Amino acid sequence: MRVYTSCALMGLCFLAALDFSACLQTVVTAASGPTVNVQRKLESCTVCTVSGVNDTDVNCHPSLTLEPDVELKLLFNCEEGSYTVTIDRTIECTKDTCSPTTLETQPSLLTEFSRTFTWALKAPEKTVMSLDVLDNKGLIESSESCSNGFQFSVDIPKTSGQDKTLYCRGGSVARLDLSNEAIVSLLVEPNTLVDSVLFQASAGPIKGQTVVVTIDPSTTVVLSRDVQEPECEICTPAAGSNPDCSSKKKMLTNVENLSVEFSCSNPEGVFSVTVTEKIECTQMSCSPAVAKVNSSLFKDFKRSFLWNISVPDKTVITLNFPADGLKVVPATEGCEDGHQYSVSTKKNNGKIKRSGYCRGGTVSRLDLLGTTSVTFDVPKGSDMDGTAFSVGAAARAGRLLSVTPDPDTIIIINRMNQEPDCSVCMDQPPNQVCSDNFLQLRDLRNTTVEFTCPRPQDVFNVEINREIDCTEISCSGNIVQAETLLFPDFNRTFTWDLKVVATRAFQLDFPELGMRQIPNEETCPSDHTYSVIIYLRTGPATVGTFCKGGPITTILARYKGRMVLHVPGDGKLDPVDFKLNVGPETNMLAIMKVNLPRGVSDTEFPSPNFPGDFPDLQQMQWDFNVPSMHNYTVHFMDHTEPECLEGDVMVEYQKEAQKATILSLTDPQPKHQQGDFSLVLKNCETNRTLQGLALNYKVSVMRSGHPVLCTVDLTKHKALSVEVQNLGSALDCEVSVDAAVQDKIKVAAGSAARLSFLDCTDDDLRLTASEVIGCPTVGSCVPSVLTVPTLDSCLWMPLHSFTWHVRIPQNGTVDLVSPTGTLKQSLQGQACSHPALHVAEEDGFSVGDFCSNGPIQKVQVHSNVSVTASGQDFTKNKGPFLNVSMSQEIRETIIYKVSPTTMSPTLLATPNWPQGMKPSSTISWMVTLPSQYKAQLQFVNVSQPKCVDQHTAITVKMLGQEEEMMSRQEDEKAEDLMVPGSFYLNMSNCIPEQENFGAVAKIVLEKKINILAIVLGVLGALILLAIIVAVVIVVMKKKKSKKNKEASIYIGKGSLFRPGDGHFPKARSNNESHVYDSIDEMMVYGHLLRDSSYSGSIQDHFNGKPMDTYHTFTGPTDGTLPVIAEPDPEPEMDGFNTFLNPAESFMPPRPRTPINRQDSLGFQDSRMVDNELYTFKSTGDFNTIRLSADLDAQPSVLEETL
Repeated sequence: MRVYTSCALMGLCFLAALDFSACLQTVVTAASGPTVNVQRKLESCTVCTVSGVNDTDVNCHPSLTLEPDVELKLLFNCEEGSYTVTIDRTIECTKDTCSPTTLETQPSLLTEFSRTFTWALKAPEKTVMSLDVLDNKGLIESSESCSNGFQFSVDIPKTSGQDKTLYCRGGSVARLDLSNEAIVSLLVEPNTLVDSVLFQASAGPIKGQTVVVTIDPSTTVVLSRDVQEPECEICTPAAGSNPDCSSKKKMLTNVENLSVEFSCSNPEGVFSVTVTEKIECTQMSCSPAVAKVNSSLFKDFKRSFLWNISVPDKTVITLNFPADGLKVVPATEGCEDGHQYSVSTKKNNGKIKRSGYCRGGTVSRLDLLGTTSVTFDVPKGSDMDGTAFSVGAAARAGRLLSVTPDPDTIIIINRMNQEPDCSVCMDQPPNQVCSDNFLQLRDLRNTTVEFTCPRPQDVFNVEINREIDCTEISCSGNIVQAETLLFPDFNRTFTWDLKVVATRAFQLDFPELGMRQIPNEETCPSDHTYSVIIYLRTGPATVGTFCKGGPITTILARYKGRMVLHVPGDGKLDPVDFKLNVGPETNMLAIMKVNLPRGVSDTEFPSPNFPGDFPDLQQMQWDFNVPSMHNYTVHFMDHTEPECLEGDVMVEYQKEAQKATILSLTDPQPKHQQGDFSLVLKNCETNRTLQGLALNYKVSVMRSGHPVLCTVDLTKHKALSVEVQNLGSALDCEVSVDAAVQDKIKVAAGSAARLSFLDCTDDDLRLTASEVIGCPTVGSCVPSVLTVPTLDSCLWMPLHSFTWHVRIPQNGTVDLVSPTGTLKQSLQGQACSHPALHVAEEDGFSVGDFCSNGPIQKVQVHSNVSVTASGQDFTKNKGPFLNVSMSQEIRETIIYKVSPTTMSPTLLATPNWPQGMKPSSTISWMVTLPSQYKAQLQFVNVSQPKCVDQHTAITVKMLGQEEEMMSRQEDEKAEDLMVPGSFYLNMSNCIPEQENFGAVAKIVLEKKINILAIVLGVLGALILLAIIVAVVIVVMKKKKSKKNKEASIYIGKGSLFRPGDGHFPKARSNNESHVYDSIDEMMVYGHLLRDSSYSGSIQDHFNGKPMDTYHTFTGPTDGTLPVIAEPDPEPEMDGFNTFLNPAESFMPPRPRTPINRQDSLGFQDSRMVDNELYTFKSTGDFNTIRLSADLDAQPSVLEETL
């Protein structure tokens, strides 16, 4: 029963002394037999008994043992977890029974607390006590705490040093067999329901176990008793009546169905089993090849399976483990599942190497040299696979190399790892010399080097040493070969021992990428680490450790030294191409020449031997070349100052033509200075029992100029972007954006950026800008004029180029028209006289370069395009450069509308000429000719590809006609063609395999000849000639009848007068000689004849008086009358039509040719009446008389395209 009460019920006198804030009160009655004890865990906690009237008698204790069969009221001042409750009982057993016979609990006793039920079992010697589990749940042995709140444990006090055996519920163990003395415990968590009876106890004399085994002759089984376990004998049948017994060890081999008897009931807890087998190996194989495991042999015992593998000399054995593999563990560390492998190998030097492995890893194979033992430890009751591992043998796969050292070269092979077992040998038996650690080659002969392991590069490294002795003026030979074939897969160390005369220095030059210094203990990222060592009388000193690529260009070291290069195995030798020369005389330990980089940089320089001691009484010099317009600052980052016995430590700064500055290590060093300088570190004679001189310093470089700041704000220009590029023409120029130095800076549209220009001129920078033009649909597009907007005034450099990116809507086409009316494509022979606009498609494919005033009326492109204006003075010319509009989608890739002129030939070139057209693209030119002109179409240059798919095509068609005048593919030659009128020129590309398709065509205009007029004129002349002949004949007859001869005089500006002519006494204006009764119209065109003989005969014939018939006046006139010449109007082109089926075309069914009105058959000029019939032409206005319908109308040209 559990009761919580208020503190008022405890008695006022005790409330002042005790803290009963928890106030836990319960009433208990302990049963007789067990001993119940309540123990506190904390000093502040107590357990109290409450009695008396009104519970006023309270007695508190740190622990309390409950009296059996007495009801007690208990009071606890702490929480339940602050107490432990133990319920102990003793079970006494004889040789055949136990009392009591059951292990009982008190389920309702103090259930709020954690309880431990303990039963101490005792029996006479050689008696076994058995506990049978009564709840049918069984137990299972466990090494961890139980999760269900029940923890059983069994402790055998006599087995000192052995931990308790733990059990949890839910297993197969239904009976516990115990020796004559044992303690069984049950730990129960609070508020856990416990059965009242747990075990049935019984006792009886010890009955030994008998195990029947069969062991083959190659296997030996040894059973060994743990000396800490109770005594137990193991017996096997013997030849006599008495068995062969032993209480410590028993060896079994080559037995079949042998009964092994144990005198104890649990021999598996007393004895351990070792199963040993032998495996014999040759250089080819092992027998047996598989290490078998008899899983049922002494299964309930702790077992160790041991295989001793014998191996001949120069033989390697291979152990292959199961698929789940092994993982390496220390030999002293166990495995969680109790399954552990141990491998021991005896090396050539007699030492034994041991390795431990657990199951579940990546190790599936072991290659071993020498005699090997493999042990496999297995826990009790474990089920195992039948195979532990397989074993194979092979002759040891050593490596054989042929080596010939170069002159003055020594090859040294050193051991770097103790594992695996491997030796290096020189020459062949019987003169072979072997070593486990070291071999040196220096003879100039072909030497055989043999390694006794398959991967000697894991064991040995190689040093290749070369001695170079220089004269006073030069050194012999190249220093480093570009590649070496000696030991390429070994870790190699190349050393060059350098020596010059005592007063001089050897000079190492690094002209390419230079070197950078790193701390002596580090390695280079490129795996090529260099060191320079100088030999002094006091010992070697490391000038520094270096990597490829840095500001150090030259190192000079006095007298004698060594250059070292470390290269890892399998790394390609890629050394710095340094040169060795004899340097000047010097008293410096070393001189290092440094070209400090431009811009902002920090470069560290440790002193020789850093962090060790700088040599006594020595000095080193660093020569720094500082870039122009840069400041430098020297920082001493880390230094130690020695105790000087003689002299002082000094730092000396020297500049050309200036007095040296001498400072100490603690003085302020130079800051923000300019110009080249030298730093000399001088050491004194130090007290070597203390720390010596060490210095690590840094040289910082930064620009000295003042930047020009520029804030480019494009937040109001959502389509405009700006780019500034540093051309690198001047090393001083530095461009940065938001404090980050960059070679190219782009300010995106709609953003802003802070630019900085340091020491930059106009020639150092290139400013470009671009703008995006587009619209969502064709209907919403508004024509645009390409002009250059005004950029921020802080961008002082001239604008190099401006690009407009034109984005077409879906199903749209971009139309490009010159603001001046026409465009000209810049080609060879048709070059622009002023900067052209470069037009390209979105992918960069060139459409062409164009300028104004040419034959091109319009360019239509069926893709996004970019138009770039460059070479302009944008401060004077900001446009407009082009008019851009959007129209409906065209089927061709590009359409050019061209109107050739008579002034000069017109050249037409495919886009991207001369590189070639895009694959599968189509280009069309719509060529409109002036009236009365025809075109000579010449193909000046045509390049045809080899097509992998489709064909190229060149097609010519008259405007408004379906019939093709010419059609040629890639294997046909395009001939020159005379085109009588406006036409289409179409070119289509295939998918080329080789070469490209491109062409240049030339159009030359020629005047048309009117054949009909010529034919009519000839016919009229013939008719007139016949009439004249007839008239002449009549006149001649009359003249014969009239014999008087008369003379005539021609007066150029007067009337014709002939003496004696009486037929026309009046002047022409006064007579009617020009009035005719009829006119023979066949004679009207007689003047068109150009036969001089005929015209002359007529002049000679008409020497008489005027006749009543019309004759053409053939004499000279007073002057040439003015000719009215009106210009031919440009033909109207209402659209463009590609070569399509007429049913799919927008063209009218018949062409209409625009002509001048005075050329029409329906037009008559009234002035021509006077000109033809009355000789004199009037200069009056037109008087149009329509005589007929317009029979030859020019076909209308539509603007729409197919």
